[in-house]
Amino acid sequence: MLHFLHCNCYPFDNGFKLFVESEINIYISLFDSLYQPDLPECFQLSVLSWLPCIFLWAASPFYLFYLKKNNKGYIMMSILNRVKTVFGLLLWIVCWTDLFYAFHQIRQGHGQVPIYFITPLVLGMTMLLATFLIQYERLHGVQSSGVLFIFWFLSVVCAIVPFRSKILKSEVPDKLRFITFYFYFGLLVFELILCCFNEKPPLYCDVNPCPETTAGFLSTVTFWWFTSLAIKGYKMPLEAKDLWSLNQRDSSKVMVPRLLKEWDKEQAKPHAAPEPPEEVEVLLSNQKAAPHQPSFLHALIKAFGPYFLIGSAFKLLQDVITFVNPQLLRMLISFTKQEKAPYWWGYALAILMFLTALLQTLILHRHFQYCFITGMNVRTALIGAIYRKALVITNAAKRSSTVGEIVNLMSVDAQRFMDLTTFLNMLWSAPLQIMLALYFLWQNLGPSVLAGVAVMVMLIPLNAFIAMKTRAYQVEQMQYKDERIKLMNEILNGIKVLKLYAWENSFKDRVLAIRQKELNVLRKTAYLGALSTMAWTSAPFLVALTSFAVFVTVDEKNILDAEKAFVSLSLFNILRFPLNMLPQVISGLVQASVSLKRIQSFLSHDELDPNSVDRKNSSTGKTKHIVNGKFTWGKEDPPVLHNMNVMVPQGSLLAVVGHVGCGKSSLISALLGDMEKLEGEVSVRGSVAYVPQQAWIQNATLRNNILFGKSYDERKYHRVLDACALTPDLEVLPGGDMTEIGEKGINLSGGQRQRVSLARALYSDADVYLLDDPLSAVDAHVAKHIFDNLIGPEGALKGKTRILVTHGISFLPQVDNIVVMVEGGVSEMGSYQELLKQNGAFAEFLRNYALDDTVEEDEAIGETALLLPCEFFPDDVLSNHHTDMVDNEPVINEARKSFMRQISVMSSEGENFRCRSVKRHGCSQRKHSVSQEKMKPPEVQKLIQAETAETGRVKSKVYLEYAKAVGPLLSVIIILLYGCQSAASIGANIWLSQWTNDASGNGTQVDVPMRVGVYAALGITQGVLVMISSFTLAIGNIGAAKKLHFNLLANKLHTPQSFFDTTPIGRIINRFSKDIYVIDEALPSTVLMFLGTFFVSLSTLIVIISSTPIFAVAIVPLAIIYVFVQRFYVATSRQLKRLESVSRSPIYSHFSETITGSSVIRAYSRDTAFVLMSDVKVDENQKSYYPGIVSNRWLGVRIEFIGNCIVLFAALFAVTGKESLNPGLVGLSVSYALQVTMSLNWMVRMTSDLENNIVAVERVKEYSETKTEAPWEVEDKKPPPEWPMTGNVQFQNYSVRYREGLDLVLRNITLNVKGGEKIGIVGRTGAGKSSMTLCLFRLLEAAAGEITIDDVKIAEIGLHDLRSKLTIIPQVYYLHIYCDSSIRRGCRALTPPVPPTTTSRHGGLSVLPKDTTAEFSVQSRD
Repeated sequence: MLHFLHCNCYPFDNGFKLFVESEINIYISLFDSLYQPDLPECFQLSVLSWLPCIFLWAASPFYLFYLKKNNKGYIMMSILNRVKTVFGLLLWIVCWTDLFYAFHQIRQGHGQVPIYFITPLVLGMTMLLATFLIQYERLHGVQSSGVLFIFWFLSVVCAIVPFRSKILKSEVPDKLRFITFYFYFGLLVFELILCCFNEKPPLYCDVNPCPETTAGFLSTVTFWWFTSLAIKGYKMPLEAKDLWSLNQRDSSKVMVPRLLKEWDKEQAKPHAAPEPPEEVEVLLSNQKAAPHQPSFLHALIKAFGPYFLIGSAFKLLQDVITFVNPQLLRMLISFTKQEKAPYWWGYALAILMFLTALLQTLILHRHFQYCFITGMNVRTALIGAIYRKALVITNAAKRSSTVGEIVNLMSVDAQRFMDLTTFLNMLWSAPLQIMLALYFLWQNLGPSVLAGVAVMVMLIPLNAFIAMKTRAYQVEQMQYKDERIKLMNEILNGIKVLKLYAWENSFKDRVLAIRQKELNVLRKTAYLGALSTMAWTSAPFLVALTSFAVFVTVDEKNILDAEKAFVSLSLFNILRFPLNMLPQVISGLVQASVSLKRIQSFLSHDELDPNSVDRKNSSTGKTKHIVNGKFTWGKEDPPVLHNMNVMVPQGSLLAVVGHVGCGKSSLISALLGDMEKLEGEVSVRGSVAYVPQQAWIQNATLRNNILFGKSYDERKYHRVLDACALTPDLEVLPGGDMTEIGEKGINLSGGQRQRVSLARALYSDADVYLLDDPLSAVDAHVAKHIFDNLIGPEGALKGKTRILVTHGISFLPQVDNIVVMVEGGVSEMGSYQELLKQNGAFAEFLRNYALDDTVEEDEAIGETALLLPCEFFPDDVLSNHHTDMVDNEPVINEARKSFMRQISVMSSEGENFRCRSVKRHGCSQRKHSVSQEKMKPPEVQKLIQAETAETGRVKSKVYLEYAKAVGPLLSVIIILLYGCQSAASIGANIWLSQWTNDASGNGTQVDVPMRVGVYAALGITQGVLVMISSFTLAIGNIGAAKKLHFNLLANKLHTPQSFFDTTPIGRIINRFSKDIYVIDEALPSTVLMFLGTFFVSLSTLIVIISSTPIFAVAIVPLAIIYVFVQRFYVATSRQLKRLESVSRSPIYSHFSETITGSSVIRAYSRDTAFVLMSDVKVDENQKSYYPGIVSNRWLGVRIEFIGNCIVLFAALFAVTGKESLNPGLVGLSVSYALQVTMSLNWMVRMTSDLENNIVAVERVKEYSETKTEAPWEVEDKKPPPEWPMTGNVQFQNYSVRYREGLDLVLRNITLNVKGGEKIGIVGRTGAGKSSMTLCLFRLLEAAAGEITIDDVKIAEIGLHDLRSKLTIIPQVYYLHIYCDSSIRRGCRALTPPVPPTTTSRHGGLSVLPKDTTAEFSVQSRD
């Protein structure tokens, strides 16, 4: 159809008097001007000319305001800019040439219509505005202008109509205007072309900047700027160095301060207008200052709302455009009914459908881009705000928020906000779409549509019930999963003990019992999911069925033709998305509201008062003092320290002593400002260095742990190492001081960690040193070395102010002053001699601790005397121990002898100082082994190998493995069922097409009950098949999950001990948690979506090709493009996800590390540096997340373009074949094409997700096929039930090594032990004592020789037959925390009574140990 406009324009009367009478008659004609349709000149000169001008003048104020607020820098004048400016001025000259020509014509006596004055004037002014914008953009750093591109594009499009009209005219009545118009049109085209090119970037430089900042308007809209990364990712796996820098606007540096600024304003509101005191008293009981509660939501909205609203505007536009294509489909079907309708009208409709779909695609993805970036920015800001808050919250607040909970705030809660922002607009968009769809459906079907609405309303409770039950099942399943992972963690931590006691089968049954419960819940969830899938798939059909059935039965005059049926179907398909998304968005909103409360609660916690410690005090001689101090850990807690009066002279060494729990560490915390000060005054002058009781070590190199942000000074650094006795340790560590220290200093001993902490303090060169019992974790002789060389009066800290908390009485005579604390107060203070004379609390302290201290020192001296030549410790070192106090006591000498007998017992956490000393000073055998060790290549020395990460495409073998786990026959049945449901869907729509053709044939309905009945039967068949296929898929997936987990568990319990020695437990746990989760939950849903989208896309192509066979020609190039885009996307997206997941862990690791060491960080005033480090880690993560977002947009635009091309070709071929096609087939073909876009898009994404998730099967399979140890039972070699009878043990030329490729640890041992003998095995550390016991249990298999017990060769019998007959008390403690046993049950068989320390514990012997058994001391565990 074409709208013609008739316009009468009258000339001027009396010179410049203006009088115009215009009458516009709009009428529709299908038969006039069929070959040369045109618009009247008046319409061309007014509406078409003014339309671009109206746009530019309307957009300019907002655009100028935006440019003023977002100045990106200055761009130098370029040739491109000059040419654009010159062309703009030429356009102004051309327009005003027409204006002056009109005045000239008036003067010549030729009448001119007003339009000849108004239009050139408006156009000329607009061209001047456009030229001004060209220069203004350059001055504000805009490289490509979207506003000007749209203006030039609209101008060219609107000028094409008069351009064509002038060509069609045979005569040229006005030659000047004819010439000026062609100049005008040519300049417009040139401006449009020039606008597609970018200006040079502004005058600033960034490392590897994101090309988005320099991309042109078209490149930005189509995400073409991402193509280079997609190509690079396709050619080779992407690495972190290939990623672009994060845009400045998205960085933590910008986002976090923006949110914190708004949050500070919210928190300041209550203080701005406080209520009168009397009102507060009145309202306190019922309101409790609720009106003044700061709202974190308001802060979020103010910080990120404006940017998000731009995305909302795009969403509104997209929603409106969505309903254009159903109307165009109506016109296209109507066109096919008209035999004499001109073909150009059909082609115009086809092109309009394509352009509408294309515009919808571009607008939708701009909307998503804004939403995703908003979500990303919210996450960045939340993590930054939480991190900054965590550094300064009080200790009372830390009790209510554990490290794990705060990490959850960062990971889970921040992620919920990010996920919600993506679809938050659906809150208003879904109701809008539903209302518009119902309005158009009412226009189409009348009141009958209410029947369909009733079906929708009835389905809402079903979906709500499914969602509610699913959530309940998820909670239950998570509980079982947590229980299973907890037990698996325990098993893996104690795997050695499990093997020694042959407990594998018992624990395997426990794990499988929990796993079965988990699978039962998963099965229920899967069945609910199948019902939900059926509801999702069948809902549009049921709505359509009820609407059509009611429509044709309520009135015989109601005829269901192709136009009504397929336009309604298109509208029902539009309706499906908001109906399904709205409940999900509401659910997400509820979850986000919970997260909001949690985050707001955390950010509202009390902070440490930075002014509680006066750091500006300049009192002479006193570096620090506390006057009348009263301190507590929480405002509501009772005071821990009271009446504290401590003065510390500058440069002195003050020792703080007292019994356990008297408040020594609290005193240090009070001086640091970590406690709540209730009364008094605290003053500390100068910089502070702090050594906590439990050393805090970063996950960094040893050197960086010591430097702690200071610059490296080699001489000073080595002096520090010597003073802290760390130099010998560097020889042992594989990389010297560049060795990376694991989390919490895992690869250092307790003493090494403490000495690194001391080295950090010494290197900081601070004024004040707070040392909280730093010598407790080191051996006595190491403690003496550190005191003499570091802390003591002649140490490296001589002249510095030091406060030393200690239990080591041997050092007290050398300190300047001693503070004795009793029950949170200062009992005595003075020098060593003064306090001894007073015979008070200090003397009692000496009596309690002298015995233990001397025994410990004598033990150290005795061991050293045995192991080392005398010259290692000079005489003066030995003489400085205060042994004179206890030498004459026989108890001590007896204790010394007892310790001498136990000299071979070494603690796994103890210092290796003696061993290192032996290496340096003695024993040629040790020297020989060290030299051998040094000769080995580095890869042999590395105990734990890095985990291999797959790159490139997943092998087809992995897919086959999963299909095999599901079951080959079941896999084929699932695919057949999906094929059948698609066939039923096609059949129902073809039947509908035939039904609608009844009306076009004779104008009446024939066999309505039969038509409705068959249509209903086909649709219900499809729904039933969907449910059956979903059920079958669920059964197959759960069966595969069960089989894969069983194989993994069975293999791991049967794996040799050497595997667990060389593989981190976290790596194995990851297989049982993350990978099994993917196989249980993520993979099934991905397979379901993939099969669904694949068969929908296939159905669409089958329907279109069967309707218009020529469409097959267009499929080939579209399929090639589709495959290329898919390959590029999948390869790039896969690697980007890997990089994002790799860069996410350091954020949380660094955060956990920071929380643990927050006191140390604050003490050294490093909080700003750590905040910066956190921001850098977050930005690194977002640097790989952002391209992942863009890759989805890049894919969406390209795939949807292919879908839009399918719409175009389906419509074009329907137009060309309208003579042979009936309206029903046209409606069927085009309506299928309209819904294929989303299916194609999702199919590519599901292909990518399938590749990512199937890797879990590969990883689980890898650990299910590792080499196993010998069989647990050998049927034909079973020993007699009463074996061993006497207990004779024989080693015959026995040799063993820990693993293949390593040296022998036992060489040619021959030993005969008779039954009943008690044998002691002694030797130095590493001599092979434990190895001999492991050989008896066959944890180590023989390299040569054999062991026999009562004439049975242990190498020939099953492992369980052997291990179940032997028993051992292992060196490593193991508490089983899972089962329902308690300590009492474990102790029933013990003959000696249980120590009183255990029975006095709250709960006594019935207490259930916690996860880490931290509440039990080492002695209690033993």
